[in-house]
Amino acid sequence: MGRPTKFTQALAEKICERIADRESLRSICRDEDMPAKSTVLSWLADESKAAFRARYALAREILADGFVDELVEIADDRSNDWIEKKNASGETTGWQENGEAIRRSQLRIATRQWVAEKLKPKKYGAKVEPEQGVTGEVSQLLEDINGKTRGLPNGG
Repeated sequence: MGRPTKFTQALAEKICERIADRESLRSICRDEDMPAKSTVLSWLADESKAAFRARYALAREILADGFVDELVEIADDRSNDWIEKKNASGETTGWQENGEAIRRSQLRIATRQWVAEKLKPKKYGAKVEPEQGVTGEVSQLLEDINGKTRGLPNGG
């Protein structure tokens, strides 16, 4: 039959539901009953499909919130943090930290945090605070830096 290329509301809803359930567009478009990724991207660029674009954006925001929920779960899960330490004959002699599992958890947390920051920067992005103590008008600021522009014209 081939991949669908014609936009339908049902197909659009299915794509948005799967994205909200933490599935990537790439993964969704690998399915034979789904459109190619380029088709979906062209739908998103089409001005006549603004409702789909809005729904898609909402699904991506829900995806970001899901990743943030997972951050706490991953951080709190310590089930593989320790492994049995065995001697040469296979007897358990104690416990040791499972560095590989801990590093994997750190990577999972960092990746989800980064994606959430990019998908929903106003909510999860780094906050930029203005520098404290900077006051005055532009003329005052220019006066304060006068003579401190070594190497620039009229700067000394």
